Amino acid sequence: MDHFSHEGFDLAFLDQPPVAAGSGAPVLMIHGFASSHFVNWVSPGWFKTLTEAGYRAIAFDNRGHGLSSKSYDEADYTPSKMASDAVALLDHLGIERAHVMGYSMGARVSAFLALAAPERVATLVFGGLGIGMVDGVGDWDPIADALLAEDPESITHRRGKSFRAFADQTRSDKRALAACIATSRELLTEADMSRITQPTLVAVGTTDDIGGSAAELAALMPNAVSFDIEARDHMLAVGDRTFKKRVLEFYAEHPL
Repeated sequence: MDHFSHEGFDLAFLDQPPVAAGSGAPVLMIHGFASSHFVNWVSPGWFKTLTEAGYRAIAFDNRGHGLSSKSYDEADYTPSKMASDAVALLDHLGIERAHVMGYSMGARVSAFLALAAPERVATLVFGGLGIGMVDGVGDWDPIADALLAEDPESITHRRGKSFRAFADQTRSDKRALAACIATSRELLTEADMSRITQPTLVAVGTTDDIGGSAAELAALMPNAVSFDIEARDHMLAVGDRTFKKRVLEFYAEHPL
């Protein structure tokens, strides 16, 4: 892992060149809540998929996650601030424009990135987040309580229990995640989505009970298409082989 600094955070990232002939175009991947570059992008095979298809694969650990430094201040975790980390990484690497792919919270951060710095974003892939980008993704306040609970056996909220188990499994800083969940869910309006003009692929699992409809979100955007990841829920869709295949097709349709 390499590191760069931005806004007082030490941020860890992985940058791998293509291993096969191809465009060498950079793909910047932004992971989801309570995850990391490794959990969302390395372990499910995205780095292998992209580099073997001739792309430069780049991912970083969001502030408060993985190997990056942590904060317990909720104000540090707005999507705008996390998007600014992504821009800072592109600056650090000397990359003017990149394909940007985000999963779940990372999809939201990618949307804020496209609105704040459209000239840096060639295309977008929103994975695991559809119309929930606009309508919300349900009541997540109990998740912060679950993350901070002294005894995980005392957690009765189903989604809270699931994310607490995930945070424990990934050895995450649960206090930092509780701060993150408070401010990272900022919604975008339909008007905001209409201003995202880059070619966009919205992909959500058909059994995902968090992200909301991919087709409904794509319909709000001038240059977006949707893809249903069949029989996959929020946790499993990210590594689905049909999702990877569709993303490679999408990049071939929209070269950088």
